[in-house]
Amino acid sequence: MSEEKNTEEKKVNKSKEFLIKIKEVFNNFFSHPIIDKNINYISFSIVLILLILLRLQNPEFVKSISNISFDSYQKIFKYNKKQDNIVIVDIDEPSLAKFGQFPWSRNIFSEILQNINQNNPKAVGLDIFFSEKDKQSPEEIIKTYSIEDSYTLNLLNSIEGHDAKFQKILKETKSVLAVFGSLVPTKGTFDRKGKARIFAKGGNIKNYVYNYKYSLGSLPALEKNVKGLGSINYITQSDAVVRSLPLIMVFNEKLFPTFGLEMIRVGEKKRTIITNLNENGIKNITIRPYEFKTDKNSLIWVKYNRSINSSYISAEKVFEGNFDNDFFKDKYVLIGASAKGLFDTVKIPTGETVPGVQVHANVIENLLNNNFLKRNDGIFIFELILSIIISIAAFIISQKIKPKYSLSIIFAGLIIIFVIGLLIYRLRSELIDVSYPMIMISITFLTGLYFRFLEENKIALQNLQKEAKLLKERELAGGVQKSLFPDISAFENFVYAKNIPARDVSGDYFDVMKVGPEEYYFTLADVSGKGVKAGMYMAKASSIFRTLSNLKFPLERVVFGVNNEIIEAKFKGMFVTAVFGKFNPKTGDLTFINAGHESIMLFDKSKKFEFIQSDLPPIGIMKYFAESMVKSNTINIKDKTFVVYTDGVTEGYLPNGKEFGAEGVENVVKEMETITPKDLVEKVTSTLNWGIPKLRDDITCMAINFDNPNEIEKKKKRPPPPKEVKKDEVK
Repeated sequence: MSEEKNTEEKKVNKSKEFLIKIKEVFNNFFSHPIIDKNINYISFSIVLILLILLRLQNPEFVKSISNISFDSYQKIFKYNKKQDNIVIVDIDEPSLAKFGQFPWSRNIFSEILQNINQNNPKAVGLDIFFSEKDKQSPEEIIKTYSIEDSYTLNLLNSIEGHDAKFQKILKETKSVLAVFGSLVPTKGTFDRKGKARIFAKGGNIKNYVYNYKYSLGSLPALEKNVKGLGSINYITQSDAVVRSLPLIMVFNEKLFPTFGLEMIRVGEKKRTIITNLNENGIKNITIRPYEFKTDKNSLIWVKYNRSINSSYISAEKVFEGNFDNDFFKDKYVLIGASAKGLFDTVKIPTGETVPGVQVHANVIENLLNNNFLKRNDGIFIFELILSIIISIAAFIISQKIKPKYSLSIIFAGLIIIFVIGLLIYRLRSELIDVSYPMIMISITFLTGLYFRFLEENKIALQNLQKEAKLLKERELAGGVQKSLFPDISAFENFVYAKNIPARDVSGDYFDVMKVGPEEYYFTLADVSGKGVKAGMYMAKASSIFRTLSNLKFPLERVVFGVNNEIIEAKFKGMFVTAVFGKFNPKTGDLTFINAGHESIMLFDKSKKFEFIQSDLPPIGIMKYFAESMVKSNTINIKDKTFVVYTDGVTEGYLPNGKEFGAEGVENVVKEMETITPKDLVEKVTSTLNWGIPKLRDDITCMAINFDNPNEIEKKKKRPPPPKEVKKDEVK
């Protein structure tokens, strides 16, 4: 048992290994760079090839798709041409009620034919099989009831048999009986011959027409006395709708015309039907003066005429002679059943269910008016090639045009294709399959759209990953940048500044540093642009400013050095607008340089405002060749307030949608009773940073006044007392 178990485990393991290898092969194939890059085009090609092969194979469900368009044409354009030369003698419910169960006695049919013949019809076709002898004939009654009485026998034998009478009437009538092709022999099968002589020019017609080994029909004696035998076979389809039928077929190696064609031959008193062939098959069929173009297998597509519905007359009326004297004159008369109990009904493309005899009536009408539908042999290849071209175009549209536009284009294209099919049908009575091409186009378009979605989703995911990485980097850069801003809490009494970045990294900067007992350097700057690059540029400028200021260089030399070092850094297209300065809070003296920055605001206790404009270009625009190119201004701001801000303040939005402007800063000042640098800056920045989801620009503001020139002493934090360790905790 253990050996068998081990053997089974080995088989299972081998199967698993095989599946793993297969999976690896597939993974390697689809992960190949070329395959991965062109997966949408490869998938489209596979789908298109499968659709083409499916169309070439043309299984039943594909045929049913094509039939959707064929049927829709007849439903949309209802053919309703009045016909006066076709009459259907209807075996309907009133007739069954009068004569009893079906089949009726041949005497009834004889009487009906006699009444019709009085009007001299073109031809009379009976869509009925008479495959058994009439059970009501005298000879059949003798057999059925085993009559031996001589008197009764003599009496019955003196009466003419029903079948004999019916034979005579058929012989006198231009009559056509129905024949049905079968693949299996049944009762009524015998080696019958057609009445029409069918000649073929240009080839052997039997190689192209539909072929059945056996045939079913009426009694030989009856068929012998008729003028024509016509096939009532249809081309069967999965949905049982009668759309087409062959004009000529082979039953047991003998040629038979279809029922409607045989009716026309008999009506025109012709013996011969001529068929013309070429290397592809049948070209046309001729019964002079008519010529019918068919497909290579003699197939025609029936165009159903609604006016045929009014061509019915009840069989009981014909039997009684209850019709006008010339009612059947020069008309093609069909005798068939519409009674529901006889189940001789078929479905047609218009969606209706009609008696089978009505199909033959429509065939006769189509042939007489040369108005049947056409389905040319070459149209299939044309449809396929056109479908391939348009499918490729649909796929390209799905890849190149946005879905909201491409969907409209494809939808409009599908409508145009359907309209073209309708126009060709209307103008030429030609059937164009638009259903399968429309499905091909839709599938290839949706395939392209699906793979485009996958590709865009993949790109979007990659972009999200990149953005997440960049966001992390920006957050890191923002954290580093924040560490560059100085801690000026000790100077809050006389100078205060605040920065609110619009993004993770700010392009604004401020700095205040003490370089002597009563000497302070400061700057407030705005770098052109935003983001990480602007932050790096700002960091470069700030580090140079801090280095030179710590050396206690004159302000002009500091600005001179910052400008020239920035230019050497080669940040293309970037510059800095800035205010540089130094002040002494005890004396109130303040020296400043405005390098292309916003106007400096200066106001006194009475809130009288003065604006000092820039007199130098921004830093980083041009190289300074001497310190003398840098000019400074010195003012005393005792009892005054010195305010500097970036354009993020003046161009910031208020809740009402208006810009803050310099007037906004003035209004803030006017509303304040006492002015301190910190209160002023906090008021300005909080007014602009009111909860808007996204700031327009970085907000940076600095205020200086010397009402309180004293620094704030920082309290040193005492270290926490050591934790007391209990004796029992010591091991």
